[in-house]
Amino acid sequence: MITRAWKKWRSGHMGRLVGESFYAQGPLYGIAILAMIVVAVTTAGSAYMMEYIVDAMTSPDLRGWAQVIALAVVLLFLTKAIASYIQATFLARAGNRIVAQQQEKVYRKLLRHGVSFFSANESSDLLMRTTNGAQAARNLIDVLVTGFVRDALTLVGLVAVMVYQQPVLSVMFFIVGPVALLGVRYLLKSVRSIMQAEFKSLAEIIRVLQETSAGIKVIKVFSLEDRMIDRMETAIRKVEQRSNDIARLQAIASPLMEFLAGLAVAGVLIVSTMGIAGSEQPSAGQLMSFITALLMAYEPAKRLSRMRVQIETNMMGVGLLFSLLDSQDTMVESPKAHDLNAGPGHIALRNVTFGYQGAVPVIEDMNVSFEAGKTTALVGQSGGGKSTLFGLIMRFYDPDKGVVEIDGQDLREVSFASLRRKISYVGQDTFLFSASIMDNLRCSAPEASDEEVFEAAKAAHAHDFIMDLPDGYDTQVGENGTFLSGGQKQRIAIARAILRNAEILLLDEATSALDAESESLVKKALDALTQNVTVIVIAHRLSTVLEADKIIVIQDGAIVEQGNLDQLMKKSGSFRTLFDQQFKKHTPAPEVAE
Repeated sequence: MITRAWKKWRSGHMGRLVGESFYAQGPLYGIAILAMIVVAVTTAGSAYMMEYIVDAMTSPDLRGWAQVIALAVVLLFLTKAIASYIQATFLARAGNRIVAQQQEKVYRKLLRHGVSFFSANESSDLLMRTTNGAQAARNLIDVLVTGFVRDALTLVGLVAVMVYQQPVLSVMFFIVGPVALLGVRYLLKSVRSIMQAEFKSLAEIIRVLQETSAGIKVIKVFSLEDRMIDRMETAIRKVEQRSNDIARLQAIASPLMEFLAGLAVAGVLIVSTMGIAGSEQPSAGQLMSFITALLMAYEPAKRLSRMRVQIETNMMGVGLLFSLLDSQDTMVESPKAHDLNAGPGHIALRNVTFGYQGAVPVIEDMNVSFEAGKTTALVGQSGGGKSTLFGLIMRFYDPDKGVVEIDGQDLREVSFASLRRKISYVGQDTFLFSASIMDNLRCSAPEASDEEVFEAAKAAHAHDFIMDLPDGYDTQVGENGTFLSGGQKQRIAIARAILRNAEILLLDEATSALDAESESLVKKALDALTQNVTVIVIAHRLSTVLEADKIIVIQDGAIVEQGNLDQLMKKSGSFRTLFDQQFKKHTPAPEVAE
């Protein structure tokens, strides 16, 4: 039975956390625990010394020992002070290390997940699990260590002093203890449900803040301030209410222990004055030592009585943390993964079917190839599956059926690092890190020289506006480039892709935020820089893809037409329809070679 219970505890969240934490921070916790033992011993010793202090003051025979007793008291409290400092310092260092390690583990775990994981989980929930979960792990270890070591040993020591001084009177304490524990046990029934609700409300607060920051323009334009205020106030009120409930449950233990301690002191007074404590009348020093130990036992007993509530409070955060750490990776590298072999960059999808999270397929039984060193344009209505093709090529997702290959190699058999080195990408939702322009450019090629960075920026027609900024390339762009215009952000993103100098370049509406003149200049630069590079372009503006080597029209996850411009304009098909819609038939169709 004991073995089974131990295995269950060891495999549970608490046992796992304790095992991992003590394994990683054993020396720090060892020093803290030794200091706690000294604190417990000196605390009990201070209660025991009360007998000699009182007797030295009241008994003429012991007055000569007053100086020795005073020195002993000073040394006792000095030792306790030093031990308390060591305990607090090393316990804090160990706790801070636990928070840091758990957050590092969670972040590494998050980066191992595929893109689909972040689509299925809200950032506010991930933030709550990473921050509050790690802090809860630290708090839980602190509660366990201080409770089972410092408070438990202190209580044992003080009880030993009480029993030594007055065995009969100590019975009062043993009556009070179980009553207090029964009262606290009753409180635990409500803690779990309250904490679950509180975590949800905290996540809602973070969610509202994130949406306010990201969507402030929409909020202002559509006058949504009152709606957002209502959402925030509702979440705040729920957190406040549940925090009050937890505080109430935790606070009940203190007055309960105070009342019971008062009963115990009153009982001791009555029993001692009635002479029931024993045949021999105790000395004033013995009685004072006993009462001092009894009163000092109140604080550790109170903390121990509240420990279960604190454990349950923190276990919710620890559970959320471990559920994230234990989540199955949504995108896994093959155990036998090898580097992608060198090749020209030919891409092929063979009988590929794919649907997000097992839903209705976005792409079904698709066969398509992208010729190495050529530019292929993907056109068609929104939602047809064009961006999904990019996700499959970059292996953000694996196909439900079929194979995605680069130079004849199945992407599921190659390493992520070698695949990503092969590809450069500019998306329609331009993302910049909250760093300098130089850092944002160089992140695609950390080894690039300053001169190479400048050349890439010039090719993307970004160098001039960068140099006009107050700090040039050292200018901070703000959160997701908030200090830059949309066109400036897009040119930096294009420069970043150019600097990568990869064999495959994927452009998803890469010039959509540029004016016609800038778009023409960037397009010319890209044409010059993408010789012998496999380029795939997604564009809704056909003017940007008319010179592509091949144009593929995709509708509802299927290829309906493909060929060069001359071939497609000869037909009365989907591409010709799109062309006529965009140019509204006011512009003559391009001449088709006979």
